[in-house]
Amino acid sequence: MPGPRDRCPVCGMFVATYPEWIATIVLNDGQQLYFDGAKDMFRYYFSLPEGKITREDIDGIYVTEYYSARYAPADEVLFVLGTDVYGPMGAEMIPVRGRSHAETFMKDYSGKQIVTFAEVTPDMLPSDYR
Repeated sequence: MPGPRDRCPVCGMFVATYPEWIATIVLNDGQQLYFDGAKDMFRYYFSLPEGKITREDIDGIYVTEYYSARYAPADEVLFVLGTDVYGPMGAEMIPVRGRSHAETFMKDYSGKQIVTFAEVTPDMLPSDYR
């Protein structure tokens, strides 16, 4: 888990302030990169710093599942897009475990789409920031 001085490499926000939104990329060398939500984690993932990190350097990607507030591998949850639930930096991609929970969440919070980690593309990322 991030410490009080760990910042999101995308927006610079202190991530420990928002434990219910934390996403993490774990590198093969054990280094952990913390993000203030799935949206910024995907932004980073889709534009890895050239010459510094490759996808082969990534050991795992984790998100905080919305209902349980527990860490889960990103490829084991579904992401609900276009909802009226906002994270620390505005519109967010909501990680939810299980198709029925994702469908309920989408219905309850005006979601537009449910996708897996592998289906997410850069153009799906919410563009608004608070």
